[in-house]
Order: sequence, then C-alpha cells, then structure tokens
Amino acid sequence: MEGMGYMKETLEFYRGKKVFVTGHTGFKGSWLCKLLTDAGADVTGYALAPPEGPNLYDLSGTAGKLHSVFGDVRDRDRLRRAFEEARPEIVFHLAAQPIVRRSYQDPAGTFETNVMGTVNLCECIRNNGGVRSFLNVTTDKVYLNREWAWGYREYEPLDGYDPYSNSKSCSELITHCYRDSFLTQRNTAVSTARAGNVIGGGDFAQDRIIPDCVRAALQGRPIIVRNPSSIRPYQHVLEPLFAYLMIARAQYEDISYAGCYNVGPNEEDCVTTGDLVALFCKEWGKEQSWEAQDAGGPHEANFLKLDCSKIKQKIGWIPRWHIAKAVEQTCRFTRVYLEKGDIAREMEREIGEYIRKTDETG
Repeated sequence: MEGMGYMKETLEFYRGKKVFVTGHTGFKGSWLCKLLTDAGADVTGYALAPPEGPNLYDLSGTAGKLHSVFGDVRDRDRLRRAFEEARPEIVFHLAAQPIVRRSYQDPAGTFETNVMGTVNLCECIRNNGGVRSFLNVTTDKVYLNREWAWGYREYEPLDGYDPYSNSKSCSELITHCYRDSFLTQRNTAVSTARAGNVIGGGDFAQDRIIPDCVRAALQGRPIIVRNPSSIRPYQHVLEPLFAYLMIARAQYEDISYAGCYNVGPNEEDCVTTGDLVALFCKEWGKEQSWEAQDAGGPHEANFLKLDCSKIKQKIGWIPRWHIAKAVEQTCRFTRVYLEKGDIAREMEREIGEYIRKTDETG
C-alpha cells in the first residue's frame, strides 16, 4: 500500500465523496480541508469561527471551496442540523480544546468540549444512516503515562493525567462504546487515531512550542523553553493527516481495518523539546537563541513515545520527513507568511514535495 502511487490513489479516492470535518477552522483541520478540497471532495466543516488575527483557515483559501458551518460541538441541535444537511459518507472528528495548560485553567470547559462534543457527534452518526467511515482524532496523551523508555501500544491502558489528556481518553472510550453498541451493526467502520505533537506552518496558537519560537524570533528575544528535556513524538502536520486519510479510506473499503492506531515519528525523530528548539534556531538563523527557564505551571509528562508498528503493518503508512525536515518546512512557510506571500500555493508546494518524498521512500 506504500508509495507515491498509493498516496495519489488515496487522494483520488476522496473525489466526489461527502466528507464531514469537525474542527475545520483549526490548524490541523485547515490543512486537512486543503487536502480534501483540492482532491475534489464535497466537504462540510463544522467548527467555531476562526479567531481574529492570523489564522490558517482564512490564509489557506479553502473557505470558498467547502460548506462551512460555524458552531460549537457542544451545541447538539446546531451540530445535528449541519450533519443532516451534509449527509456525509465519511466523518473526521478534530474539534477539541487541545491545549494542556489551558485545560488546567478551564477543566470543565475542556471536558464539555472534548467529551460531550464526541457524544454529540456520535449521536449524529447513530441517528443518520449513510456514514461508512468515522475517524476520531485523539492524542498520544490518552495513555496512562508510566514515563518508561519504550513506545505505548494501542492496547495499553487509557488514563490521561491532566484534564485535556483525560478528556481525550474519555473521548476514546465514548467512541468505542458507540462503535460496539450501535455503529458496527450498521456497517459503519470506526477508528481512533492517536497522533503525536504536530508542527508546521500556519500554527498561531498560544502555548505551543513552534509558534512560541516564531513569536520570540520576531520580537528579537531568546526563546524560553519550560521543559527542554521532555521527549515528545514531534512530526510535521502532513504526516498524521495522510495517516488519517489512509485509515478512513481503508476502513471505508473494508471494515476489518477499523480499530485504534498510533501515529508518530520513527524512533530517531522522538527528540527533546530542547533539541527541537535548537533545530529551529539553526534553521531560522539570525543568531536566534534559546534558554531554559522554569516558568512553573502544572504537571506535564516528561517522556512520551508511541509504538506505530500497527499502522505501518496494517495500513501501510510510514513517516516520510525527519524532524529536521519538518522544522525546515515550517520555517520556510513562516517566511512566506511574513513576506505576505501566497499561502495556498505554499501549502500546495509542501504537499507536492511530501508526496514526491513518498515516491522516493516507498
């Protein structure tokens, strides 16, 4: 299933398909909708309106290529109306409150969005026929983290520590419940994807390491790193997105592919946050520097890796870009943005290069 041919076939598969994407105005959602709309899919997006100021949804040029509904996943009636109008075949659930530190500030809101949002979407799928493939995108942080040196596998216990991680563990369990109680009997294939930390151009969020690096660089100050020794499965945003597309396609065509999948980099690309920031400084140039500083704050896991053997063996997905390449692409995108360049074209360039890399390695 590997290789450029299969990647192109995956995108071609979505031509004319009715696809429903929650969280389409977010960082990953905007990239996903760019891939889908350029492939010719009939996409309906449901999400909060993009924030004021720079946001990838507006910059990407996808707004005019899909049916966009601005609403909260906690609003069951509005979500239901949008879903019934879209009548999708394939559903990607990306809507979430995704920031760990923010979840400590607003745990109730985080659980309401990440738990009840999942319930509301599952209810839409349960009450509307026609959905053949449903993928809930969660996180690598769903696991009970024992701070051990090897990667977690899909059968490990789910028990996220902080409100964000725990709410995503709950989202997994809810998805499993609806799958087993309602959806499998209707031949709706259901999977969850547990992706690592993503980086890439167009992420303007607070409390994420690469956007924080960019802001520091533009302000002419050193980058402050809270936990430089923390190890995370960093990867370019296109890596998990193509994995999501491949999973949803595979289970659409054969329900036996449904399940839970880790999506992360190879062992050599699981780096410390300090290493990631050092790569950014080297790529950015201009004598950019960083420094470790204990800014306090709530608990965050220090060591986290994923074992991605299952998706590699069963779906045929493998990581394509090493972490240095991911940082290089992110910095190039950022320079295009700062120079007021064509962001849609830059996204298309990166997608094309990623697919060509697939041909080289596949």
